[in-house]
Amino acid sequence: MKHYTSINDIDNIDSWIEEAKALKLMPLKHIDLGKNKTLGLLFFNSSLRTRLSTQKAALNLGMNPIVMNVSGDAWGLEFEDGTVMNGNTAEHIKEAAAVVSQYCDIIAVRAFPTLTDKAKDESEQVLEAFKKYASVPIVNMESATGHPLQALTDAITISEFSKKKKPKVVLSWAPHIKALPHAVANSFTQAMQKMDVDFVITNPEGYNLSPEITKDTPIIHNQEEAFKDADFVYVKNWSSYEDYGKVVNKDPNWMITKEKLGDAKFMHCLPVRRNVIVEDAVLDSDSSIVIQQANNRTYAAQLALKKLLENL
Repeated sequence: MKHYTSINDIDNIDSWIEEAKALKLMPLKHIDLGKNKTLGLLFFNSSLRTRLSTQKAALNLGMNPIVMNVSGDAWGLEFEDGTVMNGNTAEHIKEAAAVVSQYCDIIAVRAFPTLTDKAKDESEQVLEAFKKYASVPIVNMESATGHPLQALTDAITISEFSKKKKPKVVLSWAPHIKALPHAVANSFTQAMQKMDVDFVITNPEGYNLSPEITKDTPIIHNQEEAFKDADFVYVKNWSSYEDYGKVVNKDPNWMITKEKLGDAKFMHCLPVRRNVIVEDAVLDSDSSIVIQQANNRTYAAQLALKKLLENL
């Protein structure tokens, strides 16, 4: 594996899940693997779990993590070719990626979408530029269209908590006050398509994800119908894909309640807006596994880094 930028970089998700569980039991077993290796974490956007868990994962492998908030601390980066750079950008990605590659053995990047230009977002301009111009492996810490570290985390968590050979997993849209990216929902969908689960998506009309992502996954526009017999309910808001980046529905009736959830386990990538996305009665109950889910972020990142280090 040369890079970890998509859930599709996973060759066998079941074996990855088992390896991640083993890392969780003995997180320092491979601490010499990353000795004298440096992980550069570049953040174009805010982060809490991704930043801390990926740093911890690197430390568990003996790596030296260095962190930069690119949008606030670095020169403004230019990503277009042939641009006359007489505006706000002071450095081209061609030089920046090449230079950072000399300082780091692996580069991890977090850059959100514009949510205004679908073609630009789907081209993954920032992530692809780093892959093109860097000379070291790239890790996706959430991009315009994907969040493979989160999706691997979610797969691990479902495997740990599942009491059935083939559990029913529901991805549900929920309301939010602003437009949010599709990345988490996209990668979660792709991960579930790789697992032996009964997977369905539920969202209001006008909020279907990209058909290139959902493929043959059933999409049900009645939330209560979709929740029937669910073992896991993964909740996430996303803006409209059809009317790209727009908020066309804020229906509060799509908020997750204890009554709707039933006996299912509640999952969310966090941060979550209480009593907008989900009511307190769910988050504060034993049905919620969001904290355990967040803990697994470390081991998902550690596994991805381990596999890249093994190929250096």
